[in-house]
Amino acid sequence: MSATRRQMLTRTGVLGASIAFAGNLSELFAGTAAAQDLGHHGYGPLVPDPNGLLDLPEGFRYRVLSREGDQLRSGEGTVPSNHDGMAAFAGPHGGVHLVRNHENRVTAKYAVPTIEGITYDPMGKGGCTALTLDKHGDVLSERVAIAGTAVNCAGGHTPWGTWLTCEETEDRAGTNGYTKDHGFIFEVDPVNPRRTGAVPLTAMGRFQHEAIAIDPKRGIVYETEDAFLKPFGLFYRFLPNKPEGGTGSLRAGGRLQAMRVPGVPDLSSVQETGATFDGIEWVDVPDPLAAQTPVRLQDFGPKGITHAQKLEGCYWGGKSVYFVSSFAHSAEGSAADHYGQIWRYDPSARRLTLVIVFGPDTDVQLPGESPDNICLAPSGGLMVCEDGNGTQHVFGVTRSGEVYAMARGAQNIGTPEAPEWGEFAGVTFSPDGRTMYVNCYTPGTTFAVTGPWRR
Repeated sequence: MSATRRQMLTRTGVLGASIAFAGNLSELFAGTAAAQDLGHHGYGPLVPDPNGLLDLPEGFRYRVLSREGDQLRSGEGTVPSNHDGMAAFAGPHGGVHLVRNHENRVTAKYAVPTIEGITYDPMGKGGCTALTLDKHGDVLSERVAIAGTAVNCAGGHTPWGTWLTCEETEDRAGTNGYTKDHGFIFEVDPVNPRRTGAVPLTAMGRFQHEAIAIDPKRGIVYETEDAFLKPFGLFYRFLPNKPEGGTGSLRAGGRLQAMRVPGVPDLSSVQETGATFDGIEWVDVPDPLAAQTPVRLQDFGPKGITHAQKLEGCYWGGKSVYFVSSFAHSAEGSAADHYGQIWRYDPSARRLTLVIVFGPDTDVQLPGESPDNICLAPSGGLMVCEDGNGTQHVFGVTRSGEVYAMARGAQNIGTPEAPEWGEFAGVTFSPDGRTMYVNCYTPGTTFAVTGPWRR
């Protein structure tokens, strides 16, 4: 177990931006493309943006690729609201394909335009859009990739080059005007969306999905459930009938299971970085479609099941899957408080380890310091989107455990008397590692950030 580190982010230029960090990141990057001897420090103080959009360290610059309310280049309508999870795929001639979620509820200002052949429920305002960029980062096209879904929060990429978009809702047909049940995962082809259509992957469960990660060797899909009110969400795995994968393979069905950590009904009760649990059990979900009872409330037997508040980010690294509990508040029913945990599950050893803990034992406490979307960075560390109150950041976490501010959002909504900041989401890197793409949730904006990433 490693000692707790407290990192004051004085280089941000904003007093009070601090995160208490406990952990050792070396194990996160073993055997991955990011496992290099780089990224031991941050990139210096953030420089205020004269345009008031995005503050970055000196030497870095951004480009706005897309903003909500603008016209889609396809002519299909306007760019939808609420930019959330996102992934980048290699395109031809050094280009990039981006797939972007829109976490739209029925109240969204700009809905994802409904397009014949790729619309699930005409009354759903969520979905995905896809951008194609050339090798210079210029936008060549922007179009609808799937429509008629609801509250598309995060998701994850597949080894065969598609995006799994997740609905973070359990609304049924007849609720909020919907004509079909929601709470599913959908597969999206970033190049040819009609190839995947708008087919719910029902065997993967109907619940408040957040994110997924796929074991490329075994084909197992891991899923997080973002439930911030008690009863809290579960961590799942899906055993596909066609583990060899390929576009459409997940439609063949499989078995959904939930994780049980013996003796641990609530992950927030674990506070010591490095704590390890062997003999992790996986229990079949009685009713994946939640026809009568939400999955997290179903009967998993006398030993129960393991819950956690705000299970969000999820990714595969090396030989393990990592997932995030964004925060836990005892006042809301959690066993203990924290500002974020990152867990590692090793399927070969059936071992679960608490790798990182954020707060709440910070030098200066801020209520919004909680990790949401995460991704591996080319510098050999993590990029973490903050989801909280006040000024919002993208934080970097180096392999040695140093936490630094990589980006800061400017005040972009509200008034000077009552400022509000849109959270960051969907952080991802281009396949060559030279560009970081990240969304501002509201007003929906997609940024491309370039600079000396490997410095």
